[in-house]
Amino acid sequence: MARLTGTRPVATRRWGCAAAFLLLLLTVQAAQKADFSGDSTAATINHSLTLLQRLQELLQNGNSSDSVLRVRSAASDEPKVFHTHQLLLSLQSEVFESLLRNQSIVTLHEPPETAALFEKFIRYLYCGGVSILLHQAIPMHQLASKYRVWGLQRGVAEYMRTHLASESSQGHVVGWYHYAVRVGDAALQESCLQFLAWNLSAVLGSAEWGSVSVELLLLLLERSDLVLHSELELYTAVEGWLSRRQPEAPVAERVLRTIRYPMIAPSQLFRLQAQSAVLARHRGAVQDLLFQAFQFHAASPLHFAKYFDVNCSMFLPRNYLAPSWGSQWVITNPARDDRSTSFQTQLGPSSHDAGKRVTWNVLFSPRWLPVSLRPVYSDSVAGAIQPVRIEDGRPRLVITPAMSSPDFAGVSFQKTVLVGVRQQGRVLVKHAYSFHQSSDEAADFLAHADLQKRTSEYLIDNSLHLHIIIKPVYHSLIKVKK
Repeated sequence: MARLTGTRPVATRRWGCAAAFLLLLLTVQAAQKADFSGDSTAATINHSLTLLQRLQELLQNGNSSDSVLRVRSAASDEPKVFHTHQLLLSLQSEVFESLLRNQSIVTLHEPPETAALFEKFIRYLYCGGVSILLHQAIPMHQLASKYRVWGLQRGVAEYMRTHLASESSQGHVVGWYHYAVRVGDAALQESCLQFLAWNLSAVLGSAEWGSVSVELLLLLLERSDLVLHSELELYTAVEGWLSRRQPEAPVAERVLRTIRYPMIAPSQLFRLQAQSAVLARHRGAVQDLLFQAFQFHAASPLHFAKYFDVNCSMFLPRNYLAPSWGSQWVITNPARDDRSTSFQTQLGPSSHDAGKRVTWNVLFSPRWLPVSLRPVYSDSVAGAIQPVRIEDGRPRLVITPAMSSPDFAGVSFQKTVLVGVRQQGRVLVKHAYSFHQSSDEAADFLAHADLQKRTSEYLIDNSLHLHIIIKPVYHSLIKVKK
């Protein structure tokens, strides 16, 4: 096994190794680019796996090594030593190319978490592949970024985006979000934020909820697309977060003012005022919101809207899963034929409407054809009707009220459809479709779903799992002078 003592190897030895490596690469490339030219006897001879094996042996045995990396970490007194090859490292990393330009022994200082993965990282530079676990994603991304190995950096980021649903003992999505903010990865940041919003109930009951930063908490609380059982569930989780973190009063008050108190029933609001230590401590900061919530529940929405601005987030429901806001619908064999169902929701969140119900009819069609694809009759002899394939159709979901009522004045209904998928053994929300307030359907509903395949990511055991949510939206009509 070749070892270096600190002197630079002679040029013939260094470039001899490089020439041998390049010769192997050129041989493989020449075989892969064989010109078939219609000759049935032509074939591609591919020994790339053998090449990768030999490259791994170079790293393991240190054969013809011309550079040494000494990795020091605070977790160990002894450095990890890697006998490497300058050409291979320089091909993958411009940082290593610069470090090894005038020296053959380089000492690197790494924190314990990245030092533990440095051998995996170097192995990637030799063979272009690496296996990682959830807890290794951030340190591996840090190594790839530090040494500017862009292919690995993109690969780890994609791994993180596709493994948000993976189950871990302590949770990982919150940590990945905070890391994405630090490194400026906007795509990963948005993926984490969307996952947290659509699966918030699962996060609220996990260990990672306590690690949510103030900035992330406020971002979540400002969103109307949060999926959770009720606003009371959200308040309870926020109260627990405030009790554990004990932020300064201005921060706590800002957080408490993002709760949508009109979405909580008066009986529950009374209980919170009597029992919540957090609310008692900061009552002055939210007293106006609580008073407004009680007014909202006491008057008719139409009358309330004359005096207060209801076109704001405080009076807009989130995606609540409670039965009064919608219904779950499991469609078995969804590609088979059209289906329909009906359910009832409360007219609105105001207690004034507590006894009023709206019945909704839902139609699902797996192969609805847009006008542009429908059969066209022709006078020509050859083919009176254009041929239409089943796969030309797309799924369609239509949600309409089965009734009309004067109570609907000043309110429109926004529909949201959640699609549950199974990821890493868990059923989670991955797709959400919101209807325009004036529409009975979403134009892009399951536009990219292939319901014909049992392995479709949109299906669970060959069933389509939907949760339909009706969100009453109030509108100000005539303003009355106060």
